[in-house]
Amino acid sequence: MARRFQPRNTPMDNARIIARSIPWKLFLLLPLLLVLAIPTYVYANHLGMSIIPSITNLFYTLGGPVPSPVPTPRPLYPTVLPQAGSVLYTVQGGDSCDEILVFQMRMAKAGQVFSDVNPMTVQALNKALGQDCHALQPGMVLPLSPQYPLTTIAGVVLKIDAATPQQVLPTPLINVPNQPQLGPDCSNGCLLTVQIASAVRVHLQVQTTLTIRVGSWVWAQALMPRKVVSGFDTYPYADPATSFNNATFHACDFQVDNTHDDNSLSCDQVTPNTIDDDNGVWLFGVTGQTAIDHWHYHLNLPTGTRVLIWLTNVNGILKFDKGNPAYKYDDTAHLYVKV
Repeated sequence: MARRFQPRNTPMDNARIIARSIPWKLFLLLPLLLVLAIPTYVYANHLGMSIIPSITNLFYTLGGPVPSPVPTPRPLYPTVLPQAGSVLYTVQGGDSCDEILVFQMRMAKAGQVFSDVNPMTVQALNKALGQDCHALQPGMVLPLSPQYPLTTIAGVVLKIDAATPQQVLPTPLINVPNQPQLGPDCSNGCLLTVQIASAVRVHLQVQTTLTIRVGSWVWAQALMPRKVVSGFDTYPYADPATSFNNATFHACDFQVDNTHDDNSLSCDQVTPNTIDDDNGVWLFGVTGQTAIDHWHYHLNLPTGTRVLIWLTNVNGILKFDKGNPAYKYDDTAHLYVKV
């Protein structure tokens, strides 16, 4: 039997076979797919180019070092400092020294601070007034000084001296990871050297748990140093002739940079004083942002005015209430006069 041979397909035949095997609907979808695919690719490529660097930068930022904080700009030094001084009072008929101090200076315990039981205290008062308290006459003019006055301190810390030595490490020795020392422990007291003006430095006794560093800006209300009188440790008056430079003040309302120590000593806790008995305290200050304006006493006076004001004590918080006595310093008379 003769063999039959299947004729070979030509290329054209193969093309027709392939074309018949592909569904005809596919030819309709191809243009649509091309229209969608090209813009999608372009958009995805552009999006990827922006997202990937952003994600990479995010992880780099999270894993990188913490940036240093921006330091708080320091306030400007005041050009004028507080000045201790007196107010004048003209003796009226029937006045006594104790009554004058009680009613004019709000010194409730005047009779106990200056007592005939201790003649030295009365002698010190006579010297301060320039008159004998046992021989007052109507018309006499007396210079009255504020008792245990406060002032305001603001400036840059130059030096920190701890009041107590560092605690000894326990025995046996316990391995503790090394940690940088942020500052000395002032919870039991420190003595700060503070620059408060271009050529004036003071020493400020503080007791705080806040971290203090050299270069910190500190704010404080503080008891002014009082005149030293032999045998009269509780002598209540500041010496107007004493310079602020190198004087020592005891802080009783303390703030480091922008952080106030709400647990610091209130001014009536620093002795000696008569704040609780008097229900307030006198304060020598100067108007201005780096002075008493920081405590929001709202005195309507030009910046740089030296003042003497009475602060009311409300549960340890000192406030300047409307109607409280307020005086400004007269540079010519070297006395305080009513505002």
